[in-house]
Amino acid sequence: MTKSSIRFCIERANRAFNATRVGELTGDIIIDGVMSRVEKVKHQGVTMRFTAPNSLCRYRADSFATKEPDTLEWIEALPEGAILWDVGANVGLYSVYAAKKRECRVVAFEPSVFNLELLARNLFLNGLQDRVSIVPIALSDGLGMNQMRMSNTEWGGALSGFGHNVDQNGAPIKVVFEYQTIGVSMNQAVSLLQLPQPGFLKIDVDGIEHFILRGGQAVLSQVQSVLIEINDEFIDQAEEAARHLKNAGLTLYRKCDLGVPNTFNQWWRR
Repeated sequence: MTKSSIRFCIERANRAFNATRVGELTGDIIIDGVMSRVEKVKHQGVTMRFTAPNSLCRYRADSFATKEPDTLEWIEALPEGAILWDVGANVGLYSVYAAKKRECRVVAFEPSVFNLELLARNLFLNGLQDRVSIVPIALSDGLGMNQMRMSNTEWGGALSGFGHNVDQNGAPIKVVFEYQTIGVSMNQAVSLLQLPQPGFLKIDVDGIEHFILRGGQAVLSQVQSVLIEINDEFIDQAEEAARHLKNAGLTLYRKCDLGVPNTFNQWWRR
């Protein structure tokens, strides 16, 4: 029996079971149990707890120390109490680490409806609801309504984009889910939303990094360091991102290998 046929049989049986009162109650109990799963992570003297309702979230927790060691090094170099914008915060692993390891004041931007609940849960689990602020608004190159396009709907999923239909390689996103929401530029986030000017920026949004930089020259001019994911073969992204960062007076310090062809975390600093 193939994987697809097994899946079909399970889904059919599940629909029939859920149609009963017992099935309905069982489903509620299962969902509550799944959302109560927690993974504990210890790194560099910091203990963290993360909600792990699926295999992807468990993987993110289990690979915390090994998946992006350069990101952890960048966070560990932040001044204590620094203001950090975590743009594309996902479920908040790095927001939590920065807040606990360096006592940073973190602004976590995450527009995915599938990740927002887990982000909030993770902040609460770690007692950081007063140190990390969630901004459920997409950053872009301007203010306005546009489509949030998603290539998957998993908890902890990535590879989505707002406003511009490009993925991390510069190709159109293979959309499986989308909705309309509002976006704002970095400059407007400070001037209109009155968010604190960041000293440090971490940007990982799978393809629209250069558009976000395009709308943030005033903010960038005061930033001390930026960690940004760039695909060197996505030429438009790579060239425009470098131009905006250089114009802000920042210099490329290091390119950090992510284990993905032609894709690096670029570490810029003043």
